[in-house]
Amino acid sequence: MDRYKIIKEVGDGTFGSVYRALNKQTGEVVAIKKMKRKYYSWEECINLREVKSLRKMNHPNIVKLKEVIRENDILYFVFEYMECNLYQLIKDKVKLFPEAEVRNWCFQVFQALAYMHQRGYFHRDLKPENLLVTKDLIKVADFGLAREVCSQPPYTEYVSTRWYRAPEVLLQSPSYNSAVDMWAMGGIMAELLSLRPLFPGSSEADEIYKICSVIGSPTQKSWAEGLQLANSINYQFPQLPGVHLSVLIPSASDDATNLISSLCSWDPNKRPTAAEALQHPFFQSCYYVPPSLRARTAITRTPPSVGTKTTLEQRSTRRYSGTFSDTKPLRNFSSAKANTTLSPGVVPKKLEMDHQATNKLDKSVKVVAKQPQPKYRPPARNSPTSLYTGGRALRGVSDATEKLAQLTVSTGKVVAPPSKQQASAPPPRMKAGGWHGHTTDGFLGRPTHEIPSARNHSRRVAG
Repeated sequence: MDRYKIIKEVGDGTFGSVYRALNKQTGEVVAIKKMKRKYYSWEECINLREVKSLRKMNHPNIVKLKEVIRENDILYFVFEYMECNLYQLIKDKVKLFPEAEVRNWCFQVFQALAYMHQRGYFHRDLKPENLLVTKDLIKVADFGLAREVCSQPPYTEYVSTRWYRAPEVLLQSPSYNSAVDMWAMGGIMAELLSLRPLFPGSSEADEIYKICSVIGSPTQKSWAEGLQLANSINYQFPQLPGVHLSVLIPSASDDATNLISSLCSWDPNKRPTAAEALQHPFFQSCYYVPPSLRARTAITRTPPSVGTKTTLEQRSTRRYSGTFSDTKPLRNFSSAKANTTLSPGVVPKKLEMDHQATNKLDKSVKVVAKQPQPKYRPPARNSPTSLYTGGRALRGVSDATEKLAQLTVSTGKVVAPPSKQQASAPPPRMKAGGWHGHTTDGFLGRPTHEIPSARNHSRRVAG
């Protein structure tokens, strides 16, 4: 620890205190977490959940563990430094965050969660205090309660700060999975858009009451397993109709409330995964489609109908037009960016394309075939255009060039019909998918009479 100079304490929790420090050798500012309990061997340190999980993960939206130091039986974690956490931004905010800023933050967190869940871990303690922010960059931190998906239940009852705790955990379910992180993200997202906690319960029972008052009480149809969990601990749900989220978060868009509704579903199996959440229309504007993908898509444009006379503009002879699709993305997918769907019809984009050999012969005009052409057959050795015939092949190319040079194009029709070598059948249409998430009708109910202010809620920070 002699290499670091402590600047000031920036946080204190149940398990440790966090300090801002300076690396004397490199001048880098870091965050050092000093654990409160003592560790008497390296084996104890290496087997800590936080160490095991962070050693296996390397993602731009997950805080980096730079070093682990054990000195005088005291354990220190050295992390990259982030300016503040999301809770500090929320409590000091007077005006609402722009939805675009909330979208950017949530998009990054869902990317981190998708990466984490894919590698067999779920966080279990997601809350604004554990989301660290520096300018537009946000990172998930504090993996002290992280569990492996494949680890054996029963899990501990206390998982996260009560306001972001999933109902299956509140009802003491012995087994749960990464869906608890998705519930927490629904609450965090709602809080970012309203600057108020969505379910600010003062106890476990009050927390469930708050949840019922917002999304309505569970039924046999909506969550049969939850009713069984409640019966096993002799708990009876309050019968409340719930309220539409647009009443509680009037500034939020329909896509935003729809996503929050899906994330805050009673049944864990009905919540979208992190990968599916990234495909929700709420995040559609976050995707950048690289030029290489646009180029491949431009080739597969919709072909003209058979028999339709089509004249291409002269400016399109060197370019193809590609478009972004405004259709909703597919829910099931393997990679968010890989499945971004493209199709013609919305925002035109001109994309550079490599010409085929036949197109190089004609840079002034392209003629679309009016009738389907026969399948291509490779030339035989005795064919006039075969590469094996020497000078005859060159003469055939020269004749074709002269014929193409004599063609003219008008706005009404094609003067000269295309030859079989010039025309090629366009490839079939690409199909676009749609978001198969939950509708916004899941939270219909009576509006609440009063929306509590964020100033009335006290928050206890757990390390």
